[in-house]
Amino acid sequence: MAKIYSSAVIPAPATAVWAVVRDFNALPAWTPFVAESRIEQNKPPDQIGCIRNFRLKDGGRIRERLLALSDYEMSFEYSILESPMGVENYVAEFRLIPVTDLDHTFAEWTAEFDAAPEREAGLVLSIGRDVFAAGLGALKARFSR
Repeated sequence: MAKIYSSAVIPAPATAVWAVVRDFNALPAWTPFVAESRIEQNKPPDQIGCIRNFRLKDGGRIRERLLALSDYEMSFEYSILESPMGVENYVAEFRLIPVTDLDHTFAEWTAEFDAAPEREAGLVLSIGRDVFAAGLGALKARFSR
């Protein structure tokens, strides 16, 4: 099983960052790689089990199911149902932790998945860099203005 871990310190209170990322349908608003997103069957974007269906700027389409969402822990977990990446059993978690002495946020994004052995290292690198690090970097830049 492949594992990905990415983290960043964002110069803003955790509650402010959570207000941006909590909406499971808000990827186009805070990531640089998502062109459009919708929640299938018009379900609320914070309803456990809802499915977001989004298009990447490179044209790829991904469907993900919200597995858990906690306002108390400022975290959500999701799985990939369909994607062009060739991953299986993909489960990711996004979590925010207050850095209280600076009123900043420690953000971490993790995932585990299965893939063909010859593709695993490349997928870990590309998802870690082009998705997780890019998304966290965009959040950091958004709050650094």
